[in-house]
Amino acid sequence: MTARLIRLLVVAWPLLAITAAQAAPETVYFKSADGQTEIVGYLFRPATPPPYPAIVLLHGRGGPYSTNDNRDCVFVARGAASPCNAATLSKRHRMWGEFWAARGVLALLPDSFGPRGKAHGFGRFTHDDPDRDAVNERTVRPLDAEGALAYLRARGDADPSRIFLQGWSNGGSTTLNVMIRQGARGGFRAALAFYPGCGREALLENAIRTTAPISLFLATDDEEVSPTICQHVVDRSLGTTIGMTLYLGATHDFDDPGEKRQSVPANVVAKADAMKKAAGVVEGMR
Repeated sequence: MTARLIRLLVVAWPLLAITAAQAAPETVYFKSADGQTEIVGYLFRPATPPPYPAIVLLHGRGGPYSTNDNRDCVFVARGAASPCNAATLSKRHRMWGEFWAARGVLALLPDSFGPRGKAHGFGRFTHDDPDRDAVNERTVRPLDAEGALAYLRARGDADPSRIFLQGWSNGGSTTLNVMIRQGARGGFRAALAFYPGCGREALLENAIRTTAPISLFLATDDEEVSPTICQHVVDRSLGTTIGMTLYLGATHDFDDPGEKRQSVPANVVAKADAMKKAAGVVEGMR
């Protein structure tokens, strides 16, 4: 491990320690903006008094649950027993929910798959699987994010002018589609997209026109998406504030706290830096 890497880790340690906070997620229910689907959500509540800034967290194509538990999961809904629930969220989603709650931010993780009978999620390289059409990131999942926004605005403990959006991979593409749909209208204050797919098959269009700032976090050694294509989207989206951070040697899922991803030194550095930058975006808009 180089001296530079060690120095970065020492600086990042206080930030990483915040994720150890134990914030038990509450299970909540709200309507998707499709007007029909009741979405199951997991709410990480800060210990500080409201009102809170808030953030909506959009899971990737694997779904929000741990791969140790989701193999036999299909339907997740109010009153339905399932091994996929608040206790079996993946380490990454729990880490981020607790991270935000520890910083005084109300975090809501919607499950877009379980209420539609696909709680098991999808494996790598399944983009052309027709079973994914009912939960696609272009026209279905953005409605869930908009439903989550309406739910948070109506709660009374979230500041409606400070609601943010964050997504990973397929959820990152969904995040960009939400911002495309939002355009110049008020809505999410800012967006954080981690290693999204930016190709034409993933986005409603290749140009983004929104007044809300967007931060992209990408990796040079990503096995699933192309940072180069995302750069083209940035270049085409004139008038929109899009910041792109590219991590050398990092892989897809670089912020996953699991041993497999964090055994890559570049992922350790990328994870610490991305969490610091993400916190800076939200804290800078309070």
